[in-house]
Amino acid sequence: MIEEDHYSEPNHHLLQFTDMSSFLWFFILSFLCLQSTEAQQTYLNNSQFSCRTNISRNLGYTCNGISSCKTFLFFRSQPTFNSPISIAYLLNSDAQEIAEFNGLTDTSTILTDSLVIVPLNCSCSGSFYQHNTSYIIKQHDTYLTIANNTYEGLTTCEALIQQNPYYDSRNLSVNLRFLVPLRCACPSRNQSSNGVNYLVTYIVTWGDYVSLISERFGVDQGSVVYANELSGDMVIYPFTPLLIPLEREPTAALTRSPPPPPSSPPSSSPPPGTKPRSKKWVFVGIGIGAGILVLLLCGLLVWFLARRKRTPMDKKTENLDKNDHTSLPVKKVASDTYSKSDFSEGLYSAVHSVTVYKFEDLQKATNDFSSDYRVKGSVYRATIKGDMAAIKRMSGDASSEISILKTINHSNIVRLSGFCVHQGNTYLVYEFAENGSLSDWVHRERKHGRERFSGLAWKQRVQIAHDIANGLHYLHNYASPGYVHKDIKSSNVVLDGEFRAKIANFGLARTVENQRDSGLVLTRHVSGTQGYLAPEYLEHGLITPKLDVYAFGVVMLELLTGQEAVILEKDEERERDVLLSTVVVPLLERENARENLRSLMDPSLGEDYPLDLALTMAQLAKTCHSQDLGSRPDISDVLLSLSRILSSSLDWDSSDVTNSSSGIYAR
Repeated sequence: MIEEDHYSEPNHHLLQFTDMSSFLWFFILSFLCLQSTEAQQTYLNNSQFSCRTNISRNLGYTCNGISSCKTFLFFRSQPTFNSPISIAYLLNSDAQEIAEFNGLTDTSTILTDSLVIVPLNCSCSGSFYQHNTSYIIKQHDTYLTIANNTYEGLTTCEALIQQNPYYDSRNLSVNLRFLVPLRCACPSRNQSSNGVNYLVTYIVTWGDYVSLISERFGVDQGSVVYANELSGDMVIYPFTPLLIPLEREPTAALTRSPPPPPSSPPSSSPPPGTKPRSKKWVFVGIGIGAGILVLLLCGLLVWFLARRKRTPMDKKTENLDKNDHTSLPVKKVASDTYSKSDFSEGLYSAVHSVTVYKFEDLQKATNDFSSDYRVKGSVYRATIKGDMAAIKRMSGDASSEISILKTINHSNIVRLSGFCVHQGNTYLVYEFAENGSLSDWVHRERKHGRERFSGLAWKQRVQIAHDIANGLHYLHNYASPGYVHKDIKSSNVVLDGEFRAKIANFGLARTVENQRDSGLVLTRHVSGTQGYLAPEYLEHGLITPKLDVYAFGVVMLELLTGQEAVILEKDEERERDVLLSTVVVPLLERENARENLRSLMDPSLGEDYPLDLALTMAQLAKTCHSQDLGSRPDISDVLLSLSRILSSSLDWDSSDVTNSSSGIYAR
């Protein structure tokens, strides 16, 4: 007890004030300490190019206010990220909100290096504020280039390393998805009491200085100095974030080019109630620091290594477009061969813009994407404003497909009515095809020992083939620019209520430019479905409209035989997969081709089809499978042949054939 009294007595006296003066000094010091911990965020300075310094300011802005808030950041558009939807994917924001805040449409193309307002939610994660997004590693990417090039300084190398501790930052794997913490902050209590509702993240660029930035945002220069804990003689650097305190949400007027800077900027002044600061200018450091030199050297090294790795094939195709654009000539149908109504209903109609839907509306239309509304895979049926629609949920970026479909208007191509981007997923809203995919009708399925027949009659099959060819003819020759679909197959063809065919799924499509030139397009990234891929594409990555012609030939064989593009062949020793074309084509080249075809025809047709026309269609499919690219017909020639087969089929009277198992006709 004695020792307890001995140590407790001095502590008791420490809590007492000898006079009022001591109390006032204690109060003032406490107030200043509280204010400094709540009012400011430390400026990043020129450490954005560091990856191993363990400087806390490189990890983010300190959580010193409310735990979460709505905020904004400013992003400068790049060639890759130059539309609201592509920027929304990169920064995990909402494309519709980006469009609204910037006075754009959701699919607008934004001029390179234009400022874009991006709304997002900011929240505390551990000790720092951040907004999380994700990124997939591409070839030659490093944390340094991702932070400073792709994300333009909105994150740092050190923040990426800390947020992804399980990845080797020096050896990143291509296609690896990792977390990206974007720098953001919420107002402190002190700032909120002074009317600050938002701390906007702005990235400094060449020619910026604090007074110019303050003038652009219409805020007091001292408040910017105070918010970023800048000193009067501190330099601000390009590619570093600066917090701008705002009372109101930013508007599109801020994205316009600012007036030219004055010859000599005015002096800084701190906000009322704060310590006066030096009158020296806070300006952009124009000199190239050691960090910038490191980045440039890294870029030169990557360029040098890429040059050394180029193969002879690379040199032959060095002028080829990166997006697999093709420039092979495509034969046009002479104007006197067809009338507009023959093959291009809606061909010259006006193109309508797509709608951006709210995720809540799609949830409601599908009963929160209930399994009862699932059509197949990730496709759901829905009723939106009284109209039936199909909603396809996709993971990742679908901007390419949206960009293509919004410019296309044709009766034999599925119409995109709108889309929604939500939490990294894209929801595409299409017109509803009541009868599902062609593959569901053509292919026979054995379930529980019973066989389900397709039910498609001969005339329906020819009409479907004609519809597909008509859609491809439009894509290759009349769309502007033209397109190669690259993934024509029976599951990517849907049937409406009248069993008319529409081509769907443009995720792999590529443009066809300069069709009259003789240039070739090659790709190293061969993608598609087994059984439908042309030999020149498999072997050399060559992309031309003939790629679609080859695949369409397989679809015609499916319509004739009812078999899938890859079938299971059994013998005494083993089972193996073989291509449908390798089974059918050799039989069509023999003398008894008619009888061979009869044995191959879909049993669900019975005898209810004209054998001569079926043989003509089979021979047409065979020519589409020519191994010689030059011998393969253009889609315009295929369409002409199918028009004749369809005309003759419509004149054919099926009542002359007695068959109890004839197919049902379209409703």
